[in-house]
Amino acid sequence: MKTRLSYLLGFFVVILLFFMVQKPGFMFYNDALGRGISALDYFRVIGHGISLDAATTGYLTALPWLVIAISIWFKKFPLRRILLIYYILISLVVSIIFVGDMCLYPFWNFKLDASVFFYLDSPKNAAASVSAGFIAIRLLLILLLSGVMTWALSVVTPRYLPRVKRKITSTLASILIGGLIFLIIRGGISESTSNIGQVYFCNNEFLNHSAINPAFSLLASVSKTKNYARQFDYFNEAERKTLFDGLYPTKGENTTELLNTRRPNLLVILMEGFGATMVESLGGEKNVSPNIDRLSKEGIWFTRCYANSFRTDRGTICALSGYQSFPDLSVMKIPAKSRTLPSIAGKLVKEGYHTDFLYGGDINFTNMKSYLLQSGYQKLTANTDFPLEQHQNAWGVNDNITFEHLYQVLTERKETPWHTTFLTLSSHEPFEVPYHRLQEAKPNAFAFTDHCLGQFIDRLKQTPVWKDLLVICVPDHGFYYPDNSGHGHDDRIHHIPMLWLGGAIKQPMVIDRLMNQSDLAATLLAQLGIDHSEFNFSRNVLGTEYTYPFAYWSFGGGYAFADSTGVSVMDLNADRPIIERPSPDKNRILKGKAILQSSYDDFGAR
Repeated sequence: MKTRLSYLLGFFVVILLFFMVQKPGFMFYNDALGRGISALDYFRVIGHGISLDAATTGYLTALPWLVIAISIWFKKFPLRRILLIYYILISLVVSIIFVGDMCLYPFWNFKLDASVFFYLDSPKNAAASVSAGFIAIRLLLILLLSGVMTWALSVVTPRYLPRVKRKITSTLASILIGGLIFLIIRGGISESTSNIGQVYFCNNEFLNHSAINPAFSLLASVSKTKNYARQFDYFNEAERKTLFDGLYPTKGENTTELLNTRRPNLLVILMEGFGATMVESLGGEKNVSPNIDRLSKEGIWFTRCYANSFRTDRGTICALSGYQSFPDLSVMKIPAKSRTLPSIAGKLVKEGYHTDFLYGGDINFTNMKSYLLQSGYQKLTANTDFPLEQHQNAWGVNDNITFEHLYQVLTERKETPWHTTFLTLSSHEPFEVPYHRLQEAKPNAFAFTDHCLGQFIDRLKQTPVWKDLLVICVPDHGFYYPDNSGHGHDDRIHHIPMLWLGGAIKQPMVIDRLMNQSDLAATLLAQLGIDHSEFNFSRNVLGTEYTYPFAYWSFGGGYAFADSTGVSVMDLNADRPIIERPSPDKNRILKGKAILQSSYDDFGAR
């Protein structure tokens, strides 16, 4: 069994080293010197990229592991002869991917993904931008690299495997090794699985791209690639345009000025799942969030805001990038698309703001890390930055600890202006919190977050930070409660609170205009006097052009549209409305379909 273990380890190391050596090659080819990349950056790229390299190596090791497990039951197993074709195949594929990624990057400025297949049906046109010599040299490089890799794999492969005496024991050992390979592929035992975002480590896009394993990038994108622009094609272009035009105005002067400064320090608190079902003044459960209800009388209280989607990864994009939600995809999980989005943080960085993001959980989950860094956040703080003894929640660090950390950071901060976003965590299943005011676990978890928020705001009011501060509290999505209380995506469930607080507020005010959380971006930037025209699905709800208030949201298999006439919830699979309240309205259905089609058109074009 020792020979088999040595072989698997040797195979794994050869592949892993090949992936690691690719990174300096990629960087050098793509003018790392001209980009001001230091020698230390090469090691940082290799170090941060090794987790994806290992995961990809794990995939390639799966077949040799299976062959090894089978060989235990044979007397003399010709290992090298059986696997030689596999070696040639993977060496060739990995080399093609590496060279293709390295050479296409100067043209595309993003890592190799499934969009490369769109050009394979016309190789003549795809090669029109380069010379025959250019192509010939790259083909030779592919052959050379694949030859070296095949040779190295052959060297670590014994010609024959000896007979195993203890077959049952050896088989059990091979199963354990298989489990280890699975964990390497998965990326460990944490909530997040291996994804491109986990290797992002700075705000330099080139360094982050250099750390990505190109084979993993290609495989990950293949599983997500669709012709998005052709989905939900309900109308011809003229009809779609007629229905859609005017729904999302991107200009217009403010009708009301909410702030006493154009450059406040900005804190956005994304409250995990904190829907209106947990806010008494919005028709939710009683006595769950007394602090939010109390603070709503001190700030700008938006009473008719609706979440665009139903999950954190989706709602975060909608709130911070002012972008649309989709029934069957998460934009955050597709870095090639999410990187094209505008963002509040990105706009503020251009205005001289220092930006950072705080979350007590796994920031690698659902490619969140890559989105945040690409959208303009210069520093990320997550669960790994807190001591293990503070990880008392299944998702990471509870809100009392992260709110305290946030308070210390803000009160000790010297540089201004700044923008911080904080994503809370405790009001998420399994709803286990160090707080026991309410008997039922779910409302009690929300009450805990409300308690932490109230304490935090009251303490912050006593500090100099408060004077020039704008705090925006907005959930990432709503919450279905009580259980079995109607359709899981009707307006009651997607209804969310939004509250603006701080010394930067001119005066308390209630705003009852129908809106989405995605309208935060345009509304905020308009108050700051910053152009928001690139946020094409975000509306300044206090602008002169916002003459038709409505809310739109989507969920798995459906969408909803609400305006002054009522609400329609549409089942896309059955192509019929499942809720129309107070009465059917064809206009709501048509406008919702036009938004859905326009959303996919926009996404497909990115």
